[in-house]
Amino acid sequence: MERKRQILILSSTLFVGSIVCPSGRSDSDIGTLLTHIKAVGREGSGNVEASKAWRELAGFGPEYLPMILGAMDGAGPTAANWLRVAIDAIADRSAANGRPLPAAQLEAFVLDRQHDEAARRLAYEWLTRVDPKSPERLLPDMLHDPSVELRRDAVARVITSAQAKQDTKDQAAAAAEYRKALSGARDKDQVDLIAKQLKSLGAEVDVAAHFGFIRNWMIIGPFDNRGEKGFEVAYPPEKKIDLAAPLQGKNGLQLEWRAHTTRDSYGLVDLNKAVGKHMGAVGYAYAAISSPIERPIEIRAGSNNAVKLFLNGKQIFFREEYHHGNRFDGMVGKGTLKTGRNEVLIKVCQNEQKDNWAQSWGFQLRLCDAIGGAIPFKVLSPK
Repeated sequence: MERKRQILILSSTLFVGSIVCPSGRSDSDIGTLLTHIKAVGREGSGNVEASKAWRELAGFGPEYLPMILGAMDGAGPTAANWLRVAIDAIADRSAANGRPLPAAQLEAFVLDRQHDEAARRLAYEWLTRVDPKSPERLLPDMLHDPSVELRRDAVARVITSAQAKQDTKDQAAAAAEYRKALSGARDKDQVDLIAKQLKSLGAEVDVAAHFGFIRNWMIIGPFDNRGEKGFEVAYPPEKKIDLAAPLQGKNGLQLEWRAHTTRDSYGLVDLNKAVGKHMGAVGYAYAAISSPIERPIEIRAGSNNAVKLFLNGKQIFFREEYHHGNRFDGMVGKGTLKTGRNEVLIKVCQNEQKDNWAQSWGFQLRLCDAIGGAIPFKVLSPK
């Protein structure tokens, strides 16, 4: 992240020219500048005004940092970048000139969970520069923070504590610390490490449950995707789910829904095994789930194939790319779970490439909240 900010500072400095240092300006003046920057749109809309405003804004003193950080709340991606660069320019110049940053105000900003996640992280990074002891003071209460990055640092701190106890052969205390870290962990690398260490201490971790992967599916296929034409074809499962009705598939094959359970820790379903080895084919996987409450949800999937995601009959995501790599959480669809019964459907399209690296046909899918935490659900029996 530090390198990314440096690149932004360099590119923005080259683009907008020198910084204008204001004198005798008021809060209302800076408010006007922030309004101009937040009004910038895509494809250069409002860019001239934002450029002028940035040059003036970046010349303000460090006492205005909390106000500028607050302007990142609700800002679009382009405006947020302008603001981020202005904040770094002010803080860098202040540090070079020996002017102190407002540490108390920065800390208060970090602790206010209502602020934008990226803004809080930026405030935290500058705070740690002027107050190296702040992580020890703040991170213990951030294990369940809504900021993914701050939470990650908090989890890393507990993992370090667990490793220290493990090194002293205090296995019970180490296991307790690892379980504490797991409660906040959302990143795959940290969960893998924690699960490995707990296993070495005699405790198994259900990684699939921790992440909210669906492991029990009803699967049907293959339907035709020769020439990659099947991606846009709404085959019967996209119109209505009838698990008892036989369907006609590719080359006139008579298809039936079949139950499939994956034992993979990350919910990976291999359609080459579940359906059979086919190229130029479409496969569907369906699950009915029960939610105890109505709630917003993210359906996150990974696949090396072209994919469509459906929630309760509505398409919430699509990506028509083949063999781009199966990235964990690489695809994200957003929707709302109803109280009670809900239906999840994924369409996975395989093309006809013959290369060895293009033979995988499958997916993994999980249900989680906006920061990657598994939400409570139950997979209902097909019957």
